[in-house]
Amino acid sequence: MADQQCEIAWFSALCDDDYEFLGVPDKYLQSSWEHCRNIVLRAEEGGFDNILLPSGYQLGLDTTAFAAAVATQVRRIKLLWATRMGEDWPPQLARRIATLDRILGPNAAGTGGRLNVNIISSDMPGETIASGPRYARATEIMTIVRTLLNGEHLDFQGEFFQLKLDPPRIGTISGKCPAFYFGGLSHEARECAAEASDVYLMWPDTMDKVRETIADMKARAARFGRSLKFGYRVHVIVRETEDEARAYADRLLSKLDEEAGRAIREKSLDAKNFGVQRQQELRGAADGDGFVEDNLWTGISRARSGCGAAIVGTPDQVLAKLRAYQAEGIEAFILSGYPHMQEADLFARYVLPRIQHGPLTL
Repeated sequence: MADQQCEIAWFSALCDDDYEFLGVPDKYLQSSWEHCRNIVLRAEEGGFDNILLPSGYQLGLDTTAFAAAVATQVRRIKLLWATRMGEDWPPQLARRIATLDRILGPNAAGTGGRLNVNIISSDMPGETIASGPRYARATEIMTIVRTLLNGEHLDFQGEFFQLKLDPPRIGTISGKCPAFYFGGLSHEARECAAEASDVYLMWPDTMDKVRETIADMKARAARFGRSLKFGYRVHVIVRETEDEARAYADRLLSKLDEEAGRAIREKSLDAKNFGVQRQQELRGAADGDGFVEDNLWTGISRARSGCGAAIVGTPDQVLAKLRAYQAEGIEAFILSGYPHMQEADLFARYVLPRIQHGPLTL
């Protein structure tokens, strides 16, 4: 297991999600071009393979503009650019992906680009579409974009889009569509991921649920004649001793007002989705210290609508937890911590050198 390679990514807080104390705004950690760029540069310096650039309508910076700008300042790291399906037109999305891929440049091997795409099946801001049609639309969009970026003529007659056109002149460096990372727990989300995505992303859950979800997604993908890679999005707190790690977790929540935490959880447009509700269920099932199983702490869900748990422990404990997920089939990790630059440094110092890691290949 120690020799099994995985992709290790970090997270840049484009959506106003960086704190010293959870739920307490800090002007020095607010999302800005400078702060979020510095997180990306620090992650590249620390040796991470990839970095998630999240997207939210009400929160923080525009991800596309940020990705285009930061792509000119990094030399090795991949960008996992999040884009919201309710806010785009598929042919334009294909051209935008190709342009970002070109700006970012080739990978070290010269075999392709360094852009991946995190597909978010979102509403249009100010509008609401039911879950089933929303995920069906996302499936159509991924199919259209993949066809165009693979350089193929498009003749698509779907429920949401009826399009006949040739690919845009500009293509990706590889001549192929970048990998689509996609997450969601509902039946509709799982079917969408199985039919059209490449990497199925999970938020924190107990090991039995991780195992169950991977088995379910493998079976769903097989029904479409496809296979998936699996990724895991989780926070991390690593310290030299377990007592220090747990003390830091407690410190993160030491100034949280419960009403402020509730407001943060409900501010996101996706605050009521199935995955978010599961994060709250985990917190409800945790012990008095907030741990739902060994080294998996749910306290972050008290002040966050999405990914709400952290791996907490010593370097050995964090490494063991990551390897346990690998044993279940996880091949990509998207990690984060508060504050993001500080925790990236600590993970890069204590854990990253002990993991065989590199960019995920499909």
